[in-house]
Amino acid sequence: MASSLEFVNYVCDQLSGAGTITWKRMFGEFGLWCDGKFFATVEDDMLCLKITDAGRALLPEARIVEPHEGARLLYVEELDDRARMAELVRQTCAALPEPKPRRKKGI
Repeated sequence: MASSLEFVNYVCDQLSGAGTITWKRMFGEFGLWCDGKFFATVEDDMLCLKITDAGRALLPEARIVEPHEGARLLYVEELDDRARMAELVRQTCAALPEPKPRRKKGI
């Protein structure tokens, strides 16, 4: 079951306190970025966050799921607390490596 665009927009709105949240379609689902850093997916109308020590500390009750083959991500069930969600995204992104610079095409 593919995620609905309505749910993706809701998630992005709930996370917007962390920075500029953008999404892109990926393999029939959605990838999420915060200020240019990839940190989560929305798959089957579930927010699935990259696993970090910071994320586990903020959501110790969260289950680890495999929304697609080979992926192990943290399932974020409760999305209503915008301040908590913003902090979760900020902490997760701070723990993730910086994105690699993109090469210019044709070089």
